[in-house]
Amino acid sequence: MSDSLVNLIIIVSKIAVVQGVLLTAVAYSVYAERRVSAFIQNRIGPNRVGPAGLLQPLVDAVKLLLKEDIVPANANRFIHSLAPSISIVVALSTFAVIPFGDTITIGDKVIKLQIADVNIGILYFLAMTSLGVYGVTLSGWSSNNKYSLLGGLRSSAQMISYELSMGLAVLAIILMNGSLQLDTIVKNQAGWKWNIILQPVGFIIFLISAFAETNRTPFDLPEAEQELVGGYHTEYSSMKFALFFLAEYANVIVSSSMITTLYLGGWQFPYLQNIGLPPMLVSIIQILTFAAKVTLLVLFFIWVRWTVPRFRYDQLMNLGWKYMLPLGIANLVITAIVILFMKS
Repeated sequence: MSDSLVNLIIIVSKIAVVQGVLLTAVAYSVYAERRVSAFIQNRIGPNRVGPAGLLQPLVDAVKLLLKEDIVPANANRFIHSLAPSISIVVALSTFAVIPFGDTITIGDKVIKLQIADVNIGILYFLAMTSLGVYGVTLSGWSSNNKYSLLGGLRSSAQMISYELSMGLAVLAIILMNGSLQLDTIVKNQAGWKWNIILQPVGFIIFLISAFAETNRTPFDLPEAEQELVGGYHTEYSSMKFALFFLAEYANVIVSSSMITTLYLGGWQFPYLQNIGLPPMLVSIIQILTFAAKVTLLVLFFIWVRWTVPRFRYDQLMNLGWKYMLPLGIANLVITAIVILFMKS
């Protein structure tokens, strides 16, 4: 078998495994949301289907598949159908550049635990998250519903406002590492040199921006059930609604993965390489370490949703433009000055 064919099989296998794990994680994030919210509100939550309700995501998927797909008479049918597809494809594609481990050796082949090891990984992430807003905005416009349109407009304004702050936080990381490659950034955090310690302000800015980018409470103004019925997905049903639902939780997992990669050491388990364990065991521990960090962040996203009230729209915009943006600029300038003095 030629090397090119072997490499193709490896790439296809990595895509299949990662997407399978990601979609399963998305389904069980919904389950976790329901169980955690029930615990916080002193309720039981889903517990009927399977042990402790663990088969609930499967039943929900079947229910949504069997529901009637309703399209408003005056909607733009093509854009109405395209919008949820944009959201889910962008959400799932973004994970391609995130390293979930170092390498794993199978036979005589060393495989990188990353689908696409590109040297502009951070730019790819920022570009893909920017594309995600098109799904939300187009869904609001194509539905021909005033509530949906307001939700779409809110989402586009919100994402533009907070992407600037997120970009500034990421620029400070790029300055420190001298690279746009996510694998290099993770390797530079070996031991306890995690960027959350070196860049605490940047971490807070990125975390808050991630909440805004994923439309999660307290930044869920585009949906705002009490004001906009359901916002941009008011006129959606069946699997089209399910795709928006999946895209939101996929974005939460991808954002948690990026926070882990940039600030929490990625797959690094402090001083693991110094213990002298077999290489295969080291690779497995690295993958489990990455998964544990991401899981804790997803649970944090869920906890915040059920404990913090939603901002008013003017508060959301004031936070983004009057506080987050100046703080991001100041953090970037101070980081640049410190790096300049350290090199001189």
